[in-house]
Amino acid sequence: MFIRRRRGWEMPESAVTPEALVFGRRTALKAAGLASIGLPGLARAADFPAAARNARYEPGRAITAEREATTYNNFYEFGTDKGIYRPAQKLPLSPWTVKVDGLVDRPREFSVEDLTKAMPVEERVYRLRCVEAWSMVVPWTGFPLSALLSAVGVQAGAKYVRFETAALPAVMPGLRQSWYPWPYVEGCTIEEAGNDLSFLVVGAYGKPLLAQNGGPIRFHQPWKYGFKAGKSLTRISLVAERPKSFWEAIQPQEYGFWANINPEVPHPRWSQASERVLGTGERVPTQLFNGYGEFVAGLYGNLQRERLWT
Repeated sequence: MFIRRRRGWEMPESAVTPEALVFGRRTALKAAGLASIGLPGLARAADFPAAARNARYEPGRAITAEREATTYNNFYEFGTDKGIYRPAQKLPLSPWTVKVDGLVDRPREFSVEDLTKAMPVEERVYRLRCVEAWSMVVPWTGFPLSALLSAVGVQAGAKYVRFETAALPAVMPGLRQSWYPWPYVEGCTIEEAGNDLSFLVVGAYGKPLLAQNGGPIRFHQPWKYGFKAGKSLTRISLVAERPKSFWEAIQPQEYGFWANINPEVPHPRWSQASERVLGTGERVPTQLFNGYGEFVAGLYGNLQRERLWT
């Protein structure tokens, strides 16, 4: 007899948005030539690629309402409160380029349009767990980081990937806080970068990625705390030495390089055993690796002495 065992990240078919509704909505948006979520400014969607959903990574929870996910954000370049979506509207999202350099065979500067045309773009519904103990579920559009690395060719000496966020003082008032080590820098190992879950995001909810969510292009690894995701990326470098990330440089006793989600290891100032679901306010237990352990636990088998969870 076949016995099906439910995993923590799985979602029942009844909870998934029907494909006809997803693509029907996109067709209507293209016909109108724009998309609006009731925020200041309009996100152009006419030329944004319709992406099929990858069902392999269903999150096991309902998708967070779009307005909740786009009006409750951390992005310190625009300020320290959660309402940064207002000042973020001043960020010019086009034209935008990302430089890929360092230990690669073919360094290049890509426009976001280049990437959406050349890379295997798809939609993935991922959990996002903030280190502040709140979470959301978002349908991201993007492509695996591994596809970009294949395009530029990784050299043998590359051990880490370094991500750098835009620093534009004219439109980012948070940069006036000169005690922070701008620009925002994050990183991961080359093995983590090659994991299929590692995703470069160019859209959400079937539309181009908004500025407050890290538009026009950001990074996301759903098994790590959200601060590991570089937003509004301008540079991706392959390097031999481990980069010191933004929060690690500021508060190394609280934020380390790995930042793998673990409910059993508290933040020095609060518990990580549970999380508040954005939009519903429900308190739910946090899962090891945010529920993605099946896909990533093998990355850490030989690192028992490392501070994996901070």
